[in-house]
Amino acid sequence: MARPVQPAHLKRFKMSYSPQVDAFRTLHAAGCFVMPNPWDVGSARWLRGQGFKALATTSAGFAFTQARADQDVPRDMMLAHIAEMVQAVPDLPINADFENGYADTPDGVAANVKLCVATGVAGLSIEDATGRTDDPLYPFDLAVERIRAARKAIDETGSGVVLTARAEAFLTGHPDPLPEVTRRIEAFVAAGADVLYAPWVRTPDEISAIVKAAAGKPVNVVVYADFGLRVADFAALGVRRLSTGGASARSAWAGFIESTRLIAEEGSFAGFASNGISKPLEPFFTEDLKARS
Repeated sequence: MARPVQPAHLKRFKMSYSPQVDAFRTLHAAGCFVMPNPWDVGSARWLRGQGFKALATTSAGFAFTQARADQDVPRDMMLAHIAEMVQAVPDLPINADFENGYADTPDGVAANVKLCVATGVAGLSIEDATGRTDDPLYPFDLAVERIRAARKAIDETGSGVVLTARAEAFLTGHPDPLPEVTRRIEAFVAAGADVLYAPWVRTPDEISAIVKAAAGKPVNVVVYADFGLRVADFAALGVRRLSTGGASARSAWAGFIESTRLIAEEGSFAGFASNGISKPLEPFFTEDLKARS
């Protein structure tokens, strides 16, 4: 496998990246790969066993394991989880869903990004969403400065960690999301983002507009539902990376919710009918544990 070319903005730094960072950068260099989002050690090990080459944390999926809503996980709890996921699959790149960087100011984002890099991640994402319903997006100039600060912080670590900038106008209910997303993505490219990501785009026209705005930089699309598109279709649109966000965790919870609803409301155990699908778990984890020991 060819060694990835060092990005132009990092050429002034003399560094060697970790194997995981190198592998992650190589995955983004061409083609389209799927990066699923496990929510705990077991789901991470299972996905590794299925042959996926990179994984990402999910803020929602982890939050549910802690009896919390998405966006309600404190920074230090999230950092501990990210570190645990890195340790769970030490041979794979892990991308951290680092929400909005757990800070409003560029300086705060920079400090927290360095803490995230220290967990051993190969990549991390920073949102331009505030988490506040009354003012859901950071003002344009501040959003750009936050990405610029994250870029500088990563460069100062010498880690080569891949920076994904997220434009959240679709997700936060902006009245005219596509123009707002594309202008932010163009600015995030100029601010040094390695990957661009606009959650909740789903149509080919929207995706094509995002890819165009990214001006050759890799684009991530989160597949949170069945859009009627396959991996090859996304690849044909120019998408380099597909993630699943909290979709897999929600799918697991959906089965749990329905089976327990049937018991509570109808006295029925019909929700267990498809449990046979989980039969491979026992032998897989038995062998996987031996391999890790």
